[in-house]
Amino acid sequence: MKVNIADSVLELVEGDITEMQTDAIVNAANAQLILGGGVAGAIRRKGGPDIQTQCSEIGGTFVGGAVITTGGNLKAKHVIHAVGPRMGEGSEDEKLANATLNSLKVADETNVTSIAFPIQRCAQIMLRTTIEYLKTPTMLEEVVFCLFGSDAYKVFEDQLKEQTKE
Repeated sequence: MKVNIADSVLELVEGDITEMQTDAIVNAANAQLILGGGVAGAIRRKGGPDIQTQCSEIGGTFVGGAVITTGGNLKAKHVIHAVGPRMGEGSEDEKLANATLNSLKVADETNVTSIAFPIQRCAQIMLRTTIEYLKTPTMLEEVVFCLFGSDAYKVFEDQLKEQTKE
């Protein structure tokens, strides 16, 4: 599903984020930027050691923050590592919105024109934050939410339809 937001395209796709051909993909990172298991591990395995090397040089970031590294051997040129909240730590919605917003800002600051997000949590917050950002002046031409499985896709599709209906 694709929708136009100002001069940008917001797209939902079902697939593997490590195979995305956008300028950057977003990794749901931990604050220490250690690429362990799950999606981060898949990014490390497919992208090669340069991604972790750059993460280690950066050293970490705060919850809600985002930093950028090379994409290594991935199809994407860059990986934006965004630190989302842990359940139970408080202010989860605000921290998730900040992680999404800071990912978009890092993309703009580094002349990235397309970015893909994995599903993390709460389609409502992530889509609302992205739509609001795309309504401001931005160099981003395309934002893709890469969703693993039809259930995740459906949640985001329903929410995107709700938030973009006139």
